[in-house]
Amino acid sequence: MNYVAALIALLTWIGGIDDIATVNRLKKRAKTALEQQDYTQAAGIYTKLVDSLRVDEEAVRLNLAHALLLSGDTAQSQLRYSQLTSSPSSTLKSVAYQQLGVLASEQKKYPEALATFKESLKADPANEESRYNYELVKKLLEQQQEQEQEQQKDQSKDNEQKEPEENQEKQKQEGEQQKEKGEQGEDQEGEPQDQQSGEQEPQDAEEQEAQQGEQSEGDKEQEQSSSPVSDKLKEMNISEEKAQMILEAMRNNEMQYIQQNRRKPQKPRDRTKPDW
Repeated sequence: MNYVAALIALLTWIGGIDDIATVNRLKKRAKTALEQQDYTQAAGIYTKLVDSLRVDEEAVRLNLAHALLLSGDTAQSQLRYSQLTSSPSSTLKSVAYQQLGVLASEQKKYPEALATFKESLKADPANEESRYNYELVKKLLEQQQEQEQEQQKDQSKDNEQKEPEENQEKQKQEGEQQKEKGEQGEDQEGEPQDQQSGEQEPQDAEEQEAQQGEQSEGDKEQEQSSSPVSDKLKEMNISEEKAQMILEAMRNNEMQYIQQNRRKPQKPRDRTKPDW
């Protein structure tokens, strides 16, 4: 039984030696990959050491986070750095917070970056790199706030400029509408004018009637002026028709007389006698 236990212990010791050898070999390969800037291979090797071989060395875990970041796997690197913020090592903890601040600043999350750089300096006040990054991000945050304020001012100016333009446009539209209404009103006013011109005809007719009335009054006056003649004829027992016939006969005789006088030859004037 003692031989069996000794053999098992020997094999375990040999297996442990093999594991240590494998770990050391992988560490060297990962370090070489980092030096050759083959970050993807380095990240793969470190992942095997931490997840498969259960290597719990904080230096290996920190190198894994670095390799992931350099290979472009930002999400995994951020996760690995976050796990290291609970490290008992103040130096490693400060570096983990520092790297989280770098990731936040690259995403322009400046308030978050400032907070993580503060935690890094709390863990290790001697971390000058974190201090420099803190001051840099502080200035970037101030610039960002100034830019936001300028944008707000510009936006307010644009709104102020747009309001008069909108009011002018509104007034223009209202003016066009009023103009259209005015044109429609003129068209409607034109119709009564035509009606008024049409109504002038009755007025002209009334004037004509008035003129006719005046003429009739004149005829009446003439009749009244001729009334003494008619009265005289009545006294002579001569009707107006008979008087008219007498007048026509007298006119005919007068005409005949005039024509006869025209036909009589005139004697030549004696030139020896004076004109008188």
